[in-house]
Amino acid sequence: MAADLPEKALELRSLVTSTGTLELSLHEVDVPKPADNEVLVRVEASPINPSDLGLLVSTADMSAATVSGTPERPVVTAPIKQEALKTLTARLDQSLPVGNEGAGTVVAAGSSEAAQALIGTMVGIAGGAMYSQYRAVDARACLVLPDGASARDGASSFVNPLTALGMTETMRREGHSALVHTAAASNLGQMLVKLCQKDGIPLVNIVRKTEQEKILKSLGAAHVVNSTSSSFEADLVEALKATKATLAFDAIGGGTLASQILNGMEQAASATAAEYSRYGSTVHKQVYIYGGLDTSPTILTRNFGMAWGIGGWLLTPFLAGAGAETIGRLRARVADELTTTFASSYTREVSLAGMLNHDAFTEYVKRATGEKFLVTPQAAP
Repeated sequence: MAADLPEKALELRSLVTSTGTLELSLHEVDVPKPADNEVLVRVEASPINPSDLGLLVSTADMSAATVSGTPERPVVTAPIKQEALKTLTARLDQSLPVGNEGAGTVVAAGSSEAAQALIGTMVGIAGGAMYSQYRAVDARACLVLPDGASARDGASSFVNPLTALGMTETMRREGHSALVHTAAASNLGQMLVKLCQKDGIPLVNIVRKTEQEKILKSLGAAHVVNSTSSSFEADLVEALKATKATLAFDAIGGGTLASQILNGMEQAASATAAEYSRYGSTVHKQVYIYGGLDTSPTILTRNFGMAWGIGGWLLTPFLAGAGAETIGRLRARVADELTTTFASSYTREVSLAGMLNHDAFTEYVKRATGEKFLVTPQAAP
């Protein structure tokens, strides 16, 4: 390890106790020593994604959270209902590191040629425990950022870009030709708009605010429909007729939106049917739920025939089944288009200690579309 590296560093931990309390705090940990094929990354930027919040705050009531400790070492505590603890048995009383992805500079490396070659480079990584000042990871897991790219540019180089690419890859593999996406003004949604434009894929974007419509239209999105509009269902059917989209990725999850999408797809398909069938159209319509912005039950009103499916979709299982060649191809594209197609924007930066400030966590736990926090672990509190 380089002589100028510290022996200790800070890492954010999340603890759920068996008595029903969430505790978020900063721990002083040993700076890891990289194994032969590992590199040590000084983490300089890491996003707070919706997928991070499940581990970070679990099912705690953050509206009742309190902050104690010092400005340098704050401690957040929040209550968790006893009935919710039944689903958290595997993590009770364990202090867990948090953070799916990030970027930084390789400051030390193991003895292997591949690891040594990365010393001094800026890399993106997705190894978990990224709300830390230093992280040791396998050299093969690093995405070398293009020349001139910053840690801020590369902080979100895995989850959202590979999710967007995974969606279009799933579309092709399952024989669809167009997509529907909900919560479409998010960072991921904006990436998907740019990706589909570049690849010539028709895309229907569903949002819930007028300002979100404007954001997507400014990117050149052709089909943007507002789920809060009185004409939503009619507008959706017209967009589905125009695009012939039969595959949707839904970040909302709860409520009636998935059903409305399937019904809209059925109406669009039936509009060109040569004859009536009591079983509906033969066009297969598929909705994948990949998020839970609405945690209420998913409600289906079955007016969409018999050729349909609804299921879950997550990036990690997709990658597990994609194969090395596909993963390599997708990662190479992310690197090539990191500051264009896959560029991320952030509304606020916080230090590790800043993550635990009341005004910060009350905002990022909202999972508000288009609002994204960037954690800067090297910054002072």
